[in-house]
Amino acid sequence: MTIPLFPLRTVLFPEGLLPLRIFEPRYLEMVTHCLKNQTGFGVVLIREGREVGPATTFNLGTEATIVDWFQGSDGLLGLHVSGRRRFEIQSVTISESGLHQGEVRFLPDDAEPVIPDQFAYMGEMLESIISRMPDEVQFQNPQTTSPNWLVARLAEILPIGLEERQECLECDTAAARLAYLEPFFAALRDHPDP
Repeated sequence: MTIPLFPLRTVLFPEGLLPLRIFEPRYLEMVTHCLKNQTGFGVVLIREGREVGPATTFNLGTEATIVDWFQGSDGLLGLHVSGRRRFEIQSVTISESGLHQGEVRFLPDDAEPVIPDQFAYMGEMLESIISRMPDEVQFQNPQTTSPNWLVARLAEILPIGLEERQECLECDTAAARLAYLEPFFAALRDHPDP
């Protein structure tokens, strides 16, 4: 399947929410296409380059669907998008407007039904963190017993770098992603104060 790609300095996880401001003509074209055809686009982490201008990306990203759009007070188009499913880029072409189009292969959902026992404490700690969040940043429909939901939210809130988030996204299963995050989570648990 071919989808438009949006190289960014962020990592989007399935079921994650991401606000965007759109001003480049190539991305306005992309949004128009996606809204008209009710399709998504791919969010991929920039490996080298910049968000405005040429960039090379990692090969694994997450499909995003537009949840809401609005015109900001600055006149720019604002979007709220939601992560849907992971994909691997097979090849990339670039349109005349500079929009990247990726031939992608969607990766199968990891259907692990329960959090492995050794990671259960991570779900309990995330529940505690969520209970203390202000209302305006609360997660909608928290699913702290779902391994995929848990690992994605942990990767979003842990103080780790973009490349670590990308490595986590690239792990094949929720259990592997939890195992990858465990040392970061343990360090935070053992030393909560900077």
